[in-house]
Amino acid sequence: MAQQNIPAGATTSGSIAVAAESTVATRMSAPPSFDVADFPVPHGREEEWRFTPLERLRGLHDGTATATGDGVRVDVTAPDGVTVETVGRDDARLGRAGTPVDRVAAQAYSSFEKASVVTVPKETVLTEPIRIAVHGEGGVAYGHQVVQLGAFAEAVVVIDHTGDAVLAANVDYVLGDGAKLTVVSVQDWDDKAVHVGQHNALVGRDASFKSVVVTFGGDLVRIHPRVEYAGPGGEAEVFGLYFTDQGQHQEHRLLVDHNTPHCKSNVVFKGALQGNEAHAVWIGDVLIRAAAEGTDTYEMNRNLVLTDGARVDSVPNLEIETGEIAGAGHASATGRFDDEQLFYLMARGIPADEARRLVVRGFFAELVQQIGLPDVEERLLAKIDAELEASV
Repeated sequence: MAQQNIPAGATTSGSIAVAAESTVATRMSAPPSFDVADFPVPHGREEEWRFTPLERLRGLHDGTATATGDGVRVDVTAPDGVTVETVGRDDARLGRAGTPVDRVAAQAYSSFEKASVVTVPKETVLTEPIRIAVHGEGGVAYGHQVVQLGAFAEAVVVIDHTGDAVLAANVDYVLGDGAKLTVVSVQDWDDKAVHVGQHNALVGRDASFKSVVVTFGGDLVRIHPRVEYAGPGGEAEVFGLYFTDQGQHQEHRLLVDHNTPHCKSNVVFKGALQGNEAHAVWIGDVLIRAAAEGTDTYEMNRNLVLTDGARVDSVPNLEIETGEIAGAGHASATGRFDDEQLFYLMARGIPADEARRLVVRGFFAELVQQIGLPDVEERLLAKIDAELEASV
């Protein structure tokens, strides 16, 4: 693990462990379950909750948040050939990609009334993205969404969160053999919104999954991406970028579970922070099970602290149960804004504000380019510029 230029108020830590037993630290303290009763109410001392300000969850963690009719509105726009359904709780496709791993995810699964299921038939290659708009209307909501691709299908999905809401939701991605799915999940909430989400991806044999999680808005946002493999040859790229502003808490906790031989994963998250009490948390867990021979994996987190008063907690964990792997590693670094870069640009006639914007844009550029949709990329770059201008 690499560490450099860690500012006051920021922390990074990490560990590598070779595990001989079946219970390891990357798995939550309580076994996964769809039943809320299987998870005790968190008090903030638990490992999986110690960074989260529970009082700002607005009751999502203890059962006091009751769904209201003005929670969120979900609209799906899909190209021809894609099936969009609204189904009840008894649909067999729900929960197939993964099981809730904490109380909020279990509460979301136990509380939603209708779910959205988007299906791309086998061998269908979409040339236009599927767009899912989740707009908060001021209330409390619990949700569930499923995106499933048949064998050798290819699709891009954009899930856009806007407005104001208190939302707990699970999202399932199910990839058939040889399928290719890119998902861009944008959290662009209003300032007071609360969003806790678990994203489950089940990657089929020789399938490719790319996830880009983008977090800007909200009072508290906690996203939990998880990846498992249903057959050998699967590949997963899990990317993320976040811009944490004054008073915001943004938390990304991910797990890549290498449970199948000869699969790959690459995790890259980058964040920028500014303002007093801006708090970003990144927990990156990669588990290589005994059966997952030939695994090739790497995870990295980079954080750029733009002002005093911001805090970063970055914890990469890599656990290995077999010595027969192709490669495995992790890295974490947190540093202040580089004044030398700023001076270099200003010495060439670029004004200070413009130079600052160029440095931050460059920091995020490799992840923004992973999206592949010009309209979304331009919107995110404009959002970054707006965040920087607000701090001047």
